[in-house]
Amino acid sequence: MALPDSLPAPHLTARRFGARRLLLLTDEALFECAGVRIAFTGREGGKSSGPYSSLNLGSHVDDDPAAVEANRAILLDALGAGDTRLIVPNQVHGDTIVRIDDTASAALDAACRRAADGVDAVAVAVEGVAALLCFADCVPVIVVSPSGRFAVVHAGWRGAVENIAGKTVRLLVEADRSDGAYGDAGAFNVYVGPHIHAECFETGADVRARFAARFGTSCICDELHVDLLEALRVGLVEAGAARDRIVDAGACTKCAPDRYFSYRASGGTCGRHGAIAFRKTR
Repeated sequence: MALPDSLPAPHLTARRFGARRLLLLTDEALFECAGVRIAFTGREGGKSSGPYSSLNLGSHVDDDPAAVEANRAILLDALGAGDTRLIVPNQVHGDTIVRIDDTASAALDAACRRAADGVDAVAVAVEGVAALLCFADCVPVIVVSPSGRFAVVHAGWRGAVENIAGKTVRLLVEADRSDGAYGDAGAFNVYVGPHIHAECFETGADVRARFAARFGTSCICDELHVDLLEALRVGLVEAGAARDRIVDAGACTKCAPDRYFSYRASGGTCGRHGAIAFRKTR
Protein backbone atom coordinates (compact mmCIF):
# COMPACT_ATOMS: atom_id res chain seq x y z
CA MET A 1 0.00 0.00 0.00
CA ALA A 2 1.43 3.36 -1.05
CA LEU A 3 1.47 6.01 1.64
CA PRO A 4 -1.14 8.74 1.14
CA ASP A 5 -0.40 12.42 0.61
CA SER A 6 -2.99 13.22 3.26
CA LEU A 7 -5.29 11.45 5.69
CA PRO A 8 -9.08 11.48 5.62
CA ALA A 9 -10.69 13.67 8.26
CA PRO A 10 -10.74 11.69 11.52
CA HIS A 11 -13.91 9.95 12.64
CA LEU A 12 -14.61 7.40 15.36
CA THR A 13 -17.38 4.89 14.77
CA ALA A 14 -18.37 1.72 16.60
CA ARG A 15 -17.81 -1.53 14.74
CA ARG A 16 -17.84 -5.20 15.78
CA PHE A 17 -14.76 -7.31 15.09
CA GLY A 18 -13.90 -11.01 15.16
CA ALA A 19 -15.64 -14.17 16.24
CA ARG A 20 -16.45 -12.73 19.66
CA ARG A 21 -17.93 -9.59 18.07
CA LEU A 22 -15.83 -7.14 20.03
CA LEU A 23 -17.35 -3.67 19.92
CA LEU A 24 -14.51 -1.27 19.17
CA LEU A 25 -14.27 2.39 18.23
CA THR A 26 -12.20 2.77 15.07
CA ASP A 27 -11.67 4.80 11.90
CA GLU A 28 -12.29 2.58 8.88
CA ALA A 29 -11.43 5.32 6.38
CA LEU A 30 -8.01 5.75 7.99
CA PHE A 31 -7.36 2.02 7.72
CA GLU A 32 -8.40 1.87 4.09
CA CYS A 33 -6.30 4.92 3.20
CA ALA A 34 -3.11 4.43 5.24
CA GLY A 35 -3.25 0.86 6.53
CA VAL A 36 -3.17 2.07 10.14
CA ARG A 37 -5.74 0.39 12.35
CA ILE A 38 -6.64 2.29 15.50
CA ALA A 39 -9.11 1.01 18.09
CA PHE A 40 -10.46 1.81 21.53
CA THR A 41 -11.83 -1.21 23.37
CA GLY A 42 -14.68 -1.62 25.84
CA ARG A 43 -15.41 -4.17 28.54
CA GLU A 44 -17.24 -6.91 26.65
CA GLY A 45 -15.97 -10.02 24.88
CA GLY A 46 -13.18 -11.28 27.13
CA LYS A 47 -12.32 -14.05 29.56
CA SER A 48 -11.93 -12.17 32.84
CA SER A 49 -14.47 -12.30 35.65
CA GLY A 50 -15.54 -10.36 38.72
CA PRO A 51 -14.51 -6.68 38.80
CA TYR A 52 -12.30 -7.36 35.75
CA SER A 53 -15.15 -8.64 33.60
CA SER A 54 -14.58 -9.23 30.87
CA LEU A 55 -12.06 -7.83 28.35
CA ASN A 56 -9.52 -6.64 30.91
CA LEU A 57 -6.25 -5.85 29.13
CA GLY A 58 -4.25 -4.69 32.17
CA SER A 59 -1.77 -7.09 33.74
CA HIS A 60 -1.21 -5.04 36.91
CA VAL A 61 -4.67 -5.20 38.52
CA ASP A 62 -4.63 -8.64 40.24
CA ASP A 63 -6.60 -10.32 37.47
CA ASP A 64 -5.69 -13.86 36.44
CA PRO A 65 -2.61 -13.44 34.18
CA ALA A 66 -3.84 -16.22 31.90
CA ALA A 67 -7.13 -14.38 31.38
CA VAL A 68 -5.28 -11.14 30.54
CA GLU A 69 -3.10 -12.91 27.99
CA ALA A 70 -6.19 -14.55 26.49
CA ASN A 71 -7.94 -11.18 26.29
CA ARG A 72 -5.00 -9.60 24.47
CA ALA A 73 -4.92 -12.51 22.04
CA ILE A 74 -8.68 -12.15 21.47
CA LEU A 75 -8.19 -8.48 20.63
CA LEU A 76 -5.33 -9.07 18.22
CA ASP A 77 -7.14 -11.92 16.50
CA ALA A 78 -10.31 -9.83 16.15
CA LEU A 79 -8.29 -7.10 14.44
CA GLY A 80 -6.56 -9.55 12.11
CA ALA A 81 -3.25 -8.96 13.84
CA GLY A 82 -2.66 -12.31 15.49
CA ASP A 83 0.95 -12.46 14.24
CA THR A 84 1.76 -8.86 15.19
CA ARG A 85 4.38 -8.11 17.83
CA LEU A 86 2.57 -6.48 20.75
CA ILE A 87 4.20 -3.81 22.91
CA VAL A 88 2.44 -3.11 26.23
CA PRO A 89 4.42 -0.66 28.39
CA ASN A 90 4.50 -0.24 32.13
CA GLN A 91 2.63 3.05 32.51
CA VAL A 92 3.94 5.38 35.22
CA HIS A 93 1.96 8.63 34.74
CA GLY A 94 4.95 10.44 33.29
CA ASP A 95 5.88 11.91 29.91
CA THR A 96 8.48 9.46 28.60
CA ILE A 97 8.05 8.09 25.06
CA VAL A 98 9.63 4.97 23.59
CA ARG A 99 10.29 4.87 19.84
CA ILE A 100 10.12 1.75 17.70
CA ASP A 101 11.88 2.32 14.39
CA ASP A 102 13.24 -1.15 13.61
CA THR A 103 11.67 -4.59 13.33
CA ALA A 104 14.88 -6.50 14.03
CA SER A 105 14.41 -8.81 17.00
CA ALA A 106 17.21 -7.20 19.01
CA ALA A 107 15.78 -3.72 18.46
CA LEU A 108 12.26 -4.81 19.42
CA ASP A 109 13.54 -6.59 22.52
CA ALA A 110 15.40 -3.43 23.55
CA ALA A 111 12.25 -1.34 23.01
CA CYS A 112 10.25 -3.79 25.12
CA ARG A 113 12.79 -3.45 27.93
CA ARG A 114 12.56 0.35 27.78
CA ALA A 115 8.78 0.11 27.80
CA ALA A 116 8.90 -2.19 30.82
CA ASP A 117 11.03 0.36 32.68
CA GLY A 118 8.12 2.79 32.54
CA VAL A 119 6.82 4.93 29.68
CA ASP A 120 3.49 6.51 28.83
CA ALA A 121 3.65 6.69 25.05
CA VAL A 122 4.82 4.36 22.31
CA ALA A 123 5.68 5.81 18.87
CA VAL A 124 5.90 3.26 16.05
CA ALA A 125 7.39 3.79 12.58
CA VAL A 126 7.25 0.21 11.29
CA GLU A 127 4.75 -2.34 10.10
CA GLY A 128 3.87 -5.43 12.09
CA VAL A 129 4.18 -3.88 15.57
CA ALA A 130 1.15 -3.00 17.70
CA ALA A 131 1.18 -0.63 20.67
CA LEU A 132 -1.40 -1.23 23.42
CA LEU A 133 -1.89 1.05 26.41
CA CYS A 134 -4.45 0.53 29.16
CA PHE A 135 -6.93 2.85 30.86
CA ALA A 136 -9.62 3.24 33.51
CA ASP A 137 -10.44 7.01 33.51
CA CYS A 138 -7.17 8.46 32.16
CA VAL A 139 -7.17 9.78 28.61
CA PRO A 140 -6.19 7.52 25.69
CA VAL A 141 -4.76 9.37 22.69
CA ILE A 142 -3.72 7.96 19.32
CA VAL A 143 -1.82 10.15 16.85
CA VAL A 144 -1.37 9.15 13.20
CA SER A 145 0.81 10.80 10.54
CA PRO A 146 0.35 10.48 6.77
CA SER A 147 3.84 8.92 6.83
CA GLY A 148 2.34 5.86 8.52
CA ARG A 149 3.97 6.65 11.85
CA PHE A 150 1.64 6.51 14.81
CA ALA A 151 1.74 6.79 18.58
CA VAL A 152 -0.45 5.60 21.42
CA VAL A 153 -0.42 7.85 24.49
CA HIS A 154 -1.55 7.49 28.11
CA ALA A 155 -2.45 10.89 29.54
CA GLY A 156 -3.25 10.72 33.21
CA TRP A 157 -3.62 14.10 34.84
CA ARG A 158 0.11 14.27 35.59
CA GLY A 159 1.00 13.36 32.02
CA ALA A 160 -1.59 15.80 30.74
CA VAL A 161 -0.05 18.64 32.77
CA GLU A 162 3.35 17.69 31.30
CA ASN A 163 1.71 17.79 27.83
CA ILE A 164 2.73 14.27 26.90
CA ALA A 165 0.34 14.33 23.92
CA GLY A 166 1.92 17.50 22.51
CA LYS A 167 5.39 16.12 23.17
CA THR A 168 4.48 13.01 21.20
CA VAL A 169 3.24 15.09 18.27
CA ARG A 170 6.55 16.96 18.20
CA LEU A 171 8.47 13.67 18.25
CA LEU A 172 6.49 12.37 15.27
CA VAL A 173 7.12 15.61 13.36
CA GLU A 174 10.87 15.34 13.99
CA ALA A 175 10.90 11.69 12.95
CA ASP A 176 8.97 12.46 9.77
CA ARG A 177 11.33 15.28 8.86
CA SER A 178 14.34 13.02 9.41
CA ASP A 179 12.99 10.94 6.53
CA GLY A 180 12.84 14.01 4.32
CA ALA A 181 9.07 13.93 3.91
CA TYR A 182 5.87 15.04 5.64
CA GLY A 183 6.61 16.66 8.98
CA ASP A 184 3.46 18.77 9.28
CA ALA A 185 1.63 18.22 12.56
CA GLY A 186 -1.40 19.98 11.09
CA ALA A 187 -1.89 16.98 8.82
CA PHE A 188 -1.94 14.46 11.69
CA ASN A 189 -5.11 12.76 12.88
CA VAL A 190 -5.57 12.74 16.65
CA TYR A 191 -8.06 10.38 18.29
CA VAL A 192 -9.13 10.76 21.94
CA GLY A 193 -10.77 7.71 23.45
CA PRO A 194 -13.21 7.21 26.34
CA HIS A 195 -12.02 8.90 29.53
CA ILE A 196 -13.35 10.67 32.59
CA HIS A 197 -15.09 13.84 31.40
CA ALA A 198 -15.08 17.26 32.96
CA GLU A 199 -18.33 16.86 34.87
CA CYS A 200 -16.89 13.86 36.74
CA PHE A 201 -13.23 14.85 37.07
CA GLU A 202 -13.23 16.55 40.46
CA THR A 203 -9.80 17.69 41.67
CA GLY A 204 -8.11 19.56 44.44
CA ALA A 205 -7.31 23.25 44.16
CA ASP A 206 -3.60 22.50 43.63
CA VAL A 207 -4.32 20.35 40.57
CA ARG A 208 -6.64 22.96 39.08
CA ALA A 209 -3.98 25.61 39.63
CA ARG A 210 -1.41 23.52 37.75
CA PHE A 211 -3.75 23.07 34.80
CA ALA A 212 -4.66 26.77 34.73
CA ALA A 213 -1.01 27.78 34.86
CA ARG A 214 -0.07 25.46 32.01
CA PHE A 215 -3.10 25.61 29.68
CA GLY A 216 -5.10 28.66 30.72
CA THR A 217 -8.51 28.88 32.29
CA SER A 218 -10.42 27.34 29.36
CA CYS A 219 -9.85 23.91 30.92
CA ILE A 220 -11.11 24.97 34.37
CA CYS A 221 -14.84 24.34 34.48
CA ASP A 222 -15.62 25.57 37.98
CA GLU A 223 -14.26 25.43 41.52
CA LEU A 224 -14.15 21.62 41.46
CA HIS A 225 -13.65 20.30 37.93
CA VAL A 226 -11.00 20.18 35.20
CA ASP A 227 -11.63 19.45 31.52
CA LEU A 228 -8.83 17.07 30.54
CA LEU A 229 -9.92 17.07 26.90
CA GLU A 230 -9.65 20.84 26.60
CA ALA A 231 -6.24 20.82 28.28
CA LEU A 232 -5.07 18.19 25.80
CA ARG A 233 -6.47 20.18 22.88
CA VAL A 234 -4.57 23.29 23.97
CA GLY A 235 -1.32 21.33 24.28
CA LEU A 236 -1.81 19.53 20.98
CA VAL A 237 -2.53 22.76 19.11
CA GLU A 238 0.58 24.33 20.68
CA ALA A 239 2.53 21.42 19.18
CA GLY A 240 1.10 22.16 15.73
CA ALA A 241 -1.89 19.82 15.56
CA ALA A 242 -5.03 21.19 13.92
CA ARG A 243 -7.94 21.54 16.34
CA ASP A 244 -10.39 20.30 13.68
CA ARG A 245 -8.35 17.10 13.30
CA ILE A 246 -8.71 16.18 16.98
CA VAL A 247 -11.71 13.88 17.41
CA ASP A 248 -13.15 12.74 20.75
CA ALA A 249 -15.06 9.51 21.35
CA GLY A 250 -17.58 11.44 23.46
CA ALA A 251 -17.80 8.78 26.18
CA CYS A 252 -17.24 9.38 29.90
CA THR A 253 -15.86 6.28 31.63
CA LYS A 254 -17.22 7.20 35.07
CA CYS A 255 -20.70 7.70 33.63
CA ALA A 256 -20.65 4.39 31.72
CA PRO A 257 -18.98 1.77 33.97
CA ASP A 258 -21.01 -0.95 32.27
CA ARG A 259 -19.21 -0.23 28.97
CA TYR A 260 -15.80 0.96 30.19
CA PHE A 261 -13.64 0.39 33.23
CA SER A 262 -13.61 3.32 35.67
CA TYR A 263 -11.28 3.53 38.64
CA ARG A 264 -13.40 6.18 40.30
CA ALA A 265 -16.76 4.51 39.65
CA SER A 266 -15.49 1.14 40.92
CA GLY A 267 -13.84 2.47 44.06
CA GLY A 268 -10.41 1.46 42.79
CA THR A 269 -10.80 -2.19 41.84
CA CYS A 270 -11.40 -2.76 38.15
CA GLY A 271 -9.87 -3.88 34.89
CA ARG A 272 -8.46 -1.76 32.09
CA HIS A 273 -9.74 -1.13 28.58
CA GLY A 274 -7.26 -0.27 25.87
CA ALA A 275 -6.11 1.91 23.01
CA ILE A 276 -4.30 -0.01 20.30
CA ALA A 277 -2.78 0.83 16.94
CA PHE A 278 -0.72 -0.94 14.29
CA ARG A 279 0.09 -0.63 10.59
CA LYS A 280 -0.69 -3.65 8.47
CA THR A 281 2.05 -5.30 6.47
CA ARG A 282 1.94 -4.53 2.77
